[in-house]
Amino acid sequence: MPHTARQLSTQQILICGAAIVTVSMGIRHGFGLWLQPITQDQNWGRETFALALALQNLVWGFAGIFAGMLADRFGAFRVIVTGAVFYALGLVGMAYATSPVMFALTTGVLIGLAQAGTTYAIVYGVIGRNVHASKRSWAMGIAAAAGSFGQFLMVPTEGFLIDRLGWQEALVALAGASLLLIPLAWWLREPDFRGGAGHFREQSIVQALREAFHYRSFQLLMAGYFVCGFQVVFIGVHMPSYLKDHGLSPQVASYSLALIGLFNVFGTYASGVLGQRMQKKYILAFIYFTRAIVISIFLLVPLTPMSVYVFSLLSG
Repeated sequence: MPHTARQLSTQQILICGAAIVTVSMGIRHGFGLWLQPITQDQNWGRETFALALALQNLVWGFAGIFAGMLADRFGAFRVIVTGAVFYALGLVGMAYATSPVMFALTTGVLIGLAQAGTTYAIVYGVIGRNVHASKRSWAMGIAAAAGSFGQFLMVPTEGFLIDRLGWQEALVALAGASLLLIPLAWWLREPDFRGGAGHFREQSIVQALREAFHYRSFQLLMAGYFVCGFQVVFIGVHMPSYLKDHGLSPQVASYSLALIGLFNVFGTYASGVLGQRMQKKYILAFIYFTRAIVISIFLLVPLTPMSVYVFSLLSG
């Protein structure tokens, strides 16, 4: 049966894609709040929790390649639904894992796979296929800002759930919330995503990777993402416990992570708009350079709630 040339509307993509990234990334950004309650109740060292989160990020990054390939071949809807199911199973497993190995398999592998299928790689693919190049950078900025808004919205919510329900029941509640991704994904179905425009190319994943790595800009971008991810994950996972170790209340940690998310909304949107007018390499260089300065100053000044909030604001 011949394909039609119909595409999803930009508004539909932005609303549904942003909502999906908000929930998926919002849940992820709050995992640092569980470090102390889980390790204390399970009598594990912090390295057990940190290793599982490190594994989660590695799986997320590696599996994202294949998630994007599957979305190109079968559409984003099926990949997001599968990712949502993995997310729910992983969160329940995270709540009831009784050994470090089981904790690593659920928190690390399952949730990592879930994030690969429900975050930027998939939503950006839908944007790239359906949004005109003149608005693509702006649209991707909106999607990225949604992930930051998810951090602002979900981190205090997760702290509230832990305080009211306990850490295990809070994870089960988040598992239920992750299933909301399924109805949202329904509106990102692309029945004609492989046809119509006439620009789809049959290409194996090996061929695609070989072509990508041929470009110096792609290599440098990957290196930049590595540094960015290290900084962001390190802060998100370890800062709540770091602040509590130094006598600050758990609310300070929740508010600080929320502030990072809130101001990242504005920064990400501004970056998307500037990306339409300036060379992106200059924008990225400025972001990475100023982030290094902000982290260095934060480590040198006395640790107080105000210094934490200022650091969070500038980091965002």
